[in-house]
Amino acid sequence: MKNIFFFVLAIIFASATGCAQKKVPAEVDSAFKIKFSNATNISWDKENDHEYEAEFKISGAKYSANFSDAGKWLETEYVITYNQLPQAIKQNFMATHKEAKVKGVAKIETSVGSTHYEIEIKQLFGTKELFYDVNGKEFQDEDSEN
Repeated sequence: MKNIFFFVLAIIFASATGCAQKKVPAEVDSAFKIKFSNATNISWDKENDHEYEAEFKISGAKYSANFSDAGKWLETEYVITYNQLPQAIKQNFMATHKEAKVKGVAKIETSVGSTHYEIEIKQLFGTKELFYDVNGKEFQDEDSEN
C-alpha cells in the first residue's frame, strides 16, 4: 500500500512539473501582455541566456514572439499559407527548390522594422528552413541552426 501511495504521488508530481509554465521575468510578462493582449494558450520557453520565446494563439492562428530578458520585443513569427507569400518569393523558391516539399510557411516581423519569410521544407533526414526577404531574395538567417 505504501508503494502505491508513493507511485501515485510520483505521477502527480511529474504531471504537475510537466504542465508547469516557465517563469519569465516580470518585465517580459508585462511587455508580452501589452503587445499581445488577446493571446491565448500561452507557453514560455527560454530561447537562450537573454531571450524568452512565447508560443501562443490569436484567433486560432499560431504565433511565437521573442523578448529580451529586459522585456524588449524582438520578433514575432506566425503561420501563413504558401499562397500568402509575396509573388517574388514564390517565384524564387520554385526556381531554386523545384523538387522541395513545403512543410510550413511563416511571416516574421522584427523590432527593427524588417519583415521576412520562412519556408520549411522536408529533407531526407528532417527539415530545413529557408529565409527570404520581402523582395524574394533567399538569405541565411543568423539565428538559424542550419
